[in-house]
Amino acid sequence: MLITFEGGEGCGKSYQSEILYRRLAELAVPTVLTHEPGGTPFGEKITKLLKWDEKQKLSALTETLLFNASRSHLIENIIKPALRTNTIVICDRFTDSTIVYQGYSRGLDIKLIESINQAATQCIVPDLTFLLDLPIEIGLSRKGTEKPDRFHKENLAFHRRVRNGFLKQAGLEPSRWFYIDASQSREKIAGLIWDKIAGLLAKRS
Repeated sequence: MLITFEGGEGCGKSYQSEILYRRLAELAVPTVLTHEPGGTPFGEKITKLLKWDEKQKLSALTETLLFNASRSHLIENIIKPALRTNTIVICDRFTDSTIVYQGYSRGLDIKLIESINQAATQCIVPDLTFLLDLPIEIGLSRKGTEKPDRFHKENLAFHRRVRNGFLKQAGLEPSRWFYIDASQSREKIAGLIWDKIAGLLAKRS
């Protein structure tokens, strides 16, 4: 099972994916936790270019291709081997982020992005996607003194398009997406996530 976490800046994806991973590990459920962009040493090198190299001005297409170069390597080296052995894979961001950030927010053709995504993932799609949604002002404020990357530095209009893009994506596949109001407490959110996962595990067993 491939489980992904999506949402705008500061929504708590990384925290909640880590909590879910720990909970499954405590139950001895075979689980792998990874993230995008990156997840492999090769992918982390691409991440530095994408998020932190301020000398380079990257087009939406260049960003999409770089994200998918990292993604393809992650699929081959982490995700596919794990899924073959009945291991649950939890991924902090996946293809939906590329559709939202480079498509809805940057304006690149979404059909083109979907084709590139499919090639990189070899048509692997998430079984379940958690959308952690909250007002952009709250999300950006949660970053605090953390050094902003290329995407965090974008204007409010960009981040509004990100939020609206995720909501649109979720509306297109309601059976895959699980919406969560991320303005709730961390404990409440973790509880909602676990209730959903526990139900899925019970059905599969």
